[in-house]
Amino acid sequence: MPPRTPHLGSSAFRSLISSRQPYRCLSCSLRLSQSSSSQDASQTTHFGFESIPSSQKSSRVSSVFSSVASSYDTMNDLMSLGIHRLWKDHFVRSLNPGSPPLPPSTSPQAKTPHPRQAWTMLDIAGGTGDIAFRLLDHATHINDDHDSKVIVSDINPSMLAEGRKRSLSTPYANSPRLEWLEANAEALPASIASDSIDLYTVAFGIRNFTHPALALREAYRVLKPGGVFACLEFSQIPPKNAAYQLFNGVYKRWSFGAIPLIGQLVAADRDSYQYLVESIEKFPAQREFRDMVRGAGFLVPGMNGEGEGGWEDLMGGVAAVHKGVKSLR
Repeated sequence: MPPRTPHLGSSAFRSLISSRQPYRCLSCSLRLSQSSSSQDASQTTHFGFESIPSSQKSSRVSSVFSSVASSYDTMNDLMSLGIHRLWKDHFVRSLNPGSPPLPPSTSPQAKTPHPRQAWTMLDIAGGTGDIAFRLLDHATHINDDHDSKVIVSDINPSMLAEGRKRSLSTPYANSPRLEWLEANAEALPASIASDSIDLYTVAFGIRNFTHPALALREAYRVLKPGGVFACLEFSQIPPKNAAYQLFNGVYKRWSFGAIPLIGQLVAADRDSYQYLVESIEKFPAQREFRDMVRGAGFLVPGMNGEGEGGWEDLMGGVAAVHKGVKSLR
């Protein structure tokens, strides 16, 4: 019996995996890296509202997160009034990570359940461990799965060091269920093999990538057929009605007026949090990012025949959850 697929709803999943021919990403990590390097020489990208050479973004983002690593979650609490924790809880619950024991065989000779198929999960830009710990807690306490594991990957060693320190207060420190990996999501190392990951998560990280499309293609490469890509990210509030427009105005005033000031007062770092606010504004809106996920080869759940939907708005679009399924071959 095959391992349980990350939760999307059985009917939606069956429809997805049979509706499209699989996309085959033949790029390896080396090719991705070479492609990125050749493009960076002539291309620019955004760093907040500033336009910079693409080759500089990774180092400048790294400097931001090295600066904020020790106060990152505290700042997130202040920035979102703690709501980011509710979003993350909802995000993980919607994925239902972990593999419950399979039912016992009907054969009279079999007296024990079939062995469960443990998941291998990859949490990208997850340095502080906030999502990884939730994934393991859910697998352990909800699905009684004590074998599935998470690889926490981050390009920034300061964020990983903070995550390792925080793991010491969890049951997963120094456990084979939790691994730490310093890596670039746009060109993952050979240790993350193709077709090896059951669930790929990235929360509040992909907007900081230099080339998000490359990271999406790498996600497609490393996921197993039937595996799920899941992204939680700040997004755009659509102008649906006057109430949303009013809320959007209040939200932007809070973001640009209060958050950099809080960064100055709490972390003595106004510039880093000014960048974080500006990076939200530069990230693609929901429909555009959904189409990027599709462009990487994923099947998108929740999208209707008219091309509408395919993501879940949180708080009217302040943040959004995007998911994609890798086709079965």
